Amino acid sequence: MGIQQRREREKLETREKILDAARELFIAEGYDGVSMRKVAQKIEYSPTAIYVHFPDKEQLFLELCHSDFRRLAAAFLKLAEIKDPVERIRRIGYAYMDFGVKNPNHYRMMFMTAHPPIPDDMQGKGNPEEDAYAFLRETVREAAAAKAFRPEYNDVDLISQTLWASVHGVISLHIAKCDDPWVPWRSLKKRSELVIEGLLHGLLKH
Repeated sequence: MGIQQRREREKLETREKILDAARELFIAEGYDGVSMRKVAQKIEYSPTAIYVHFPDKEQLFLELCHSDFRRLAAAFLKLAEIKDPVERIRRIGYAYMDFGVKNPNHYRMMFMTAHPPIPDDMQGKGNPEEDAYAFLRETVREAAAAKAFRPEYNDVDLISQTLWASVHGVISLHIAKCDDPWVPWRSLKKRSELVIEGLLHGLLKH
Protein backbone atom coordinates (compact mmCIF):
# COMPACT_ATOMS: atom_id res chain seq x y z
CA MET A 1 0.00 0.00 0.00
CA GLY A 2 1.38 3.39 -1.01
CA ILE A 3 1.62 6.46 1.22
CA GLN A 4 -1.35 8.15 -0.46
CA GLN A 5 -3.55 5.08 -0.12
CA ARG A 6 -2.61 4.71 3.53
CA ARG A 7 -3.47 8.34 4.20
CA GLU A 8 -6.85 7.97 2.51
CA ARG A 9 -7.59 4.85 4.53
CA GLU A 10 -6.61 6.59 7.78
CA LYS A 11 -8.76 9.58 6.84
CA LEU A 12 -11.78 7.33 6.29
CA GLU A 13 -11.15 5.47 9.54
CA THR A 14 -10.96 8.75 11.45
CA ARG A 15 -14.17 9.95 9.83
CA GLU A 16 -15.99 6.77 10.85
CA LYS A 17 -14.63 7.07 14.38
CA ILE A 18 -15.99 10.63 14.59
CA LEU A 19 -19.40 9.55 13.26
CA ASP A 20 -19.66 6.62 15.70
CA ALA A 21 -18.74 8.82 18.66
CA ALA A 22 -21.17 11.55 17.59
CA ARG A 23 -23.99 9.03 17.18
CA GLU A 24 -23.49 7.76 20.73
CA LEU A 25 -23.43 11.29 22.11
CA PHE A 26 -26.54 12.40 20.21
CA ILE A 27 -28.40 9.38 21.59
CA ALA A 28 -27.21 9.93 25.16
CA GLU A 29 -27.38 13.72 25.39
CA GLY A 30 -29.66 14.89 22.59
CA TYR A 31 -28.74 17.23 19.77
CA ASP A 32 -28.54 20.34 21.94
CA GLY A 33 -26.33 18.64 24.53
CA VAL A 34 -23.59 17.72 22.05
CA SER A 35 -20.72 19.96 20.99
CA MET A 36 -17.83 19.39 18.64
CA ARG A 37 -15.54 19.60 21.66
CA LYS A 38 -17.42 16.73 23.34
CA VAL A 39 -17.09 14.60 20.23
CA ALA A 40 -13.35 15.33 20.14
CA GLN A 41 -12.96 14.46 23.81
CA LYS A 42 -14.80 11.16 23.38
CA ILE A 43 -12.29 9.91 20.82
CA GLU A 44 -9.35 11.75 22.40
CA TYR A 45 -8.74 14.00 19.44
CA SER A 46 -8.27 17.75 19.36
CA PRO A 47 -11.30 19.81 18.24
CA THR A 48 -9.16 21.03 15.34
CA ALA A 49 -8.89 17.47 14.05
CA ILE A 50 -12.68 17.14 14.05
CA TYR A 51 -13.14 20.36 12.06
CA VAL A 52 -10.89 18.97 9.32
CA HIS A 53 -13.67 16.46 8.58
CA PHE A 54 -16.81 18.40 9.53
CA PRO A 55 -17.16 22.22 9.60
CA ASP A 56 -19.78 22.26 12.39
CA LYS A 57 -22.18 20.15 14.46
CA GLU A 58 -25.04 20.57 12.00
CA GLN A 59 -23.01 19.14 9.12
CA LEU A 60 -21.81 16.29 11.34
CA PHE A 61 -25.40 15.48 12.27
CA LEU A 62 -26.63 15.68 8.67
CA GLU A 63 -23.86 13.35 7.52
CA LEU A 64 -24.93 10.86 10.17
CA CYS A 65 -28.53 11.08 9.02
CA HIS A 66 -27.63 10.77 5.37
CA SER A 67 -25.35 7.80 6.02
CA ASP A 68 -27.82 5.93 8.22
CA PHE A 69 -30.87 6.55 6.05
CA ARG A 70 -28.90 5.44 2.99
CA ARG A 71 -28.13 2.21 4.81
CA LEU A 72 -31.82 1.62 5.52
CA ALA A 73 -32.74 2.44 1.92
CA ALA A 74 -30.13 -0.05 0.71
CA ALA A 75 -31.78 -2.76 2.82
CA PHE A 76 -35.10 -1.99 1.11
CA LEU A 77 -33.62 -1.74 -2.38
CA LYS A 78 -32.74 -5.43 -2.25
CA LEU A 79 -36.49 -6.09 -2.39
CA ALA A 80 -37.08 -4.07 -5.57
CA GLU A 81 -37.19 -7.18 -7.77
CA ILE A 82 -40.26 -8.56 -5.97
CA LYS A 83 -42.99 -7.96 -8.54
CA ASP A 84 -46.04 -8.28 -6.27
CA PRO A 85 -46.29 -4.94 -4.42
CA VAL A 86 -48.22 -6.48 -1.53
CA GLU A 87 -45.52 -9.06 -0.95
CA ARG A 88 -42.95 -6.27 -1.26
CA ILE A 89 -44.77 -4.31 1.48
CA ARG A 90 -44.69 -7.39 3.68
CA ARG A 91 -40.97 -7.88 3.10
CA ILE A 92 -40.26 -4.18 3.71
CA GLY A 93 -41.84 -4.56 7.14
CA TYR A 94 -39.61 -7.48 8.04
CA ALA A 95 -36.53 -5.77 6.58
CA TYR A 96 -37.25 -2.71 8.72
CA MET A 97 -37.46 -4.87 11.85
CA ASP A 98 -34.23 -6.61 10.91
CA PHE A 99 -32.46 -3.28 10.39
CA GLY A 100 -33.51 -2.06 13.84
CA VAL A 101 -32.39 -5.24 15.59
CA LYS A 102 -29.02 -5.34 13.85
CA ASN A 103 -28.35 -1.58 14.13
CA PRO A 104 -29.92 -0.45 17.43
CA ASN A 105 -27.67 2.59 17.87
CA HIS A 106 -28.31 3.75 14.32
CA TYR A 107 -32.04 3.22 14.87
CA ARG A 108 -32.06 5.14 18.15
CA MET A 109 -30.35 8.10 16.52
CA MET A 110 -32.58 8.05 13.44
CA PHE A 111 -35.98 7.49 15.02
CA MET A 112 -35.78 7.71 18.81
CA THR A 113 -33.69 10.85 19.42
CA ALA A 114 -35.03 14.41 19.20
CA HIS A 115 -33.16 16.53 16.67
CA PRO A 116 -33.73 19.44 14.28
CA PRO A 117 -35.71 18.81 11.09
CA ILE A 118 -33.73 17.41 8.20
CA PRO A 119 -33.68 19.99 5.34
CA ASP A 120 -36.02 19.37 2.41
CA ASP A 121 -33.14 19.68 -0.03
CA MET A 122 -31.09 16.95 1.65
CA GLN A 123 -29.46 14.74 -0.96
CA GLY A 124 -31.56 11.73 -1.92
CA LYS A 125 -34.95 12.89 -0.63
CA GLY A 126 -37.74 11.43 -2.77
CA ASN A 127 -35.40 9.03 -4.57
CA PRO A 128 -36.45 5.44 -3.76
CA GLU A 129 -32.85 4.32 -4.15
CA GLU A 130 -31.73 6.54 -1.26
CA ASP A 131 -34.94 7.42 0.60
CA ALA A 132 -36.54 4.52 2.51
CA TYR A 133 -39.87 6.32 2.88
CA ALA A 134 -39.98 7.03 -0.86
CA PHE A 135 -39.38 3.32 -1.54
CA LEU A 136 -42.20 2.30 0.82
CA ARG A 137 -44.55 4.94 -0.59
CA GLU A 138 -43.89 3.90 -4.19
CA THR A 139 -44.62 0.27 -3.28
CA VAL A 140 -47.86 1.26 -1.54
CA ARG A 141 -48.79 3.38 -4.59
CA GLU A 142 -48.28 0.33 -6.84
CA ALA A 143 -50.48 -1.78 -4.57
CA ALA A 144 -53.16 0.94 -4.58
CA ALA A 145 -52.99 1.22 -8.38
CA ALA A 146 -53.53 -2.54 -8.56
CA LYS A 147 -56.61 -2.03 -6.31
CA ALA A 148 -55.19 -4.36 -3.67
CA PHE A 149 -56.57 -2.28 -0.76
CA ARG A 150 -60.12 -1.94 0.42
CA PRO A 151 -61.80 0.99 -1.35
CA GLU A 152 -62.00 3.11 1.81
CA TYR A 153 -58.19 3.03 2.09
CA ASN A 154 -57.05 5.23 -0.79
CA ASP A 155 -54.60 7.70 0.77
CA VAL A 156 -51.14 6.40 -0.17
CA ASP A 157 -49.29 8.53 2.39
CA LEU A 158 -51.71 7.63 5.17
CA ILE A 159 -51.29 3.92 4.47
CA SER A 160 -47.50 4.26 4.21
CA GLN A 161 -47.23 6.22 7.46
CA THR A 162 -49.53 3.84 9.33
CA LEU A 163 -47.46 0.85 8.22
CA TRP A 164 -44.29 2.66 9.25
CA ALA A 165 -45.68 3.74 12.63
CA SER A 166 -46.78 0.21 13.42
CA VAL A 167 -43.46 -1.50 12.76
CA HIS A 168 -41.65 1.40 14.43
CA GLY A 169 -43.70 0.78 17.55
CA VAL A 170 -42.62 -2.85 17.68
CA ILE A 171 -38.92 -2.24 17.10
CA SER A 172 -38.56 0.86 19.29
CA LEU A 173 -40.31 -0.92 22.17
CA HIS A 174 -38.00 -3.88 21.63
CA ILE A 175 -34.89 -1.68 21.72
CA ALA A 176 -36.02 0.35 24.72
CA LYS A 177 -37.74 -2.26 26.89
CA CYS A 178 -36.93 -5.82 25.81
CA ASP A 179 -34.77 -6.41 28.90
CA ASP A 180 -37.51 -5.30 31.30
CA PRO A 181 -38.65 -8.37 33.28
CA TRP A 182 -41.87 -6.60 34.29
CA VAL A 183 -43.49 -7.65 31.01
CA PRO A 184 -43.80 -11.31 29.93
CA TRP A 185 -42.47 -10.53 26.46
CA ARG A 186 -43.42 -12.73 23.55
CA SER A 187 -40.75 -13.20 20.90
CA LEU A 188 -39.97 -10.33 18.57
CA LYS A 189 -40.67 -12.67 15.66
CA LYS A 190 -44.24 -13.30 16.84
CA ARG A 191 -44.89 -9.62 17.59
CA SER A 192 -43.53 -8.62 14.20
CA GLU A 193 -45.63 -11.19 12.38
CA LEU A 194 -48.82 -10.19 14.19
CA VAL A 195 -48.36 -6.50 13.44
CA ILE A 196 -47.40 -6.90 9.78
CA GLU A 197 -49.84 -9.67 8.88
CA GLY A 198 -52.63 -8.13 10.97
CA LEU A 199 -52.24 -4.75 9.27
CA LEU A 200 -52.25 -6.27 5.82
CA HIS A 201 -55.28 -8.36 6.69
CA GLY A 202 -57.13 -5.20 7.66
CA LEU A 203 -56.00 -3.15 4.65
CA LEU A 204 -56.35 -5.64 1.82
CA LYS A 205 -59.39 -6.80 -0.08
CA HIS A 206 -60.38 -10.37 0.62
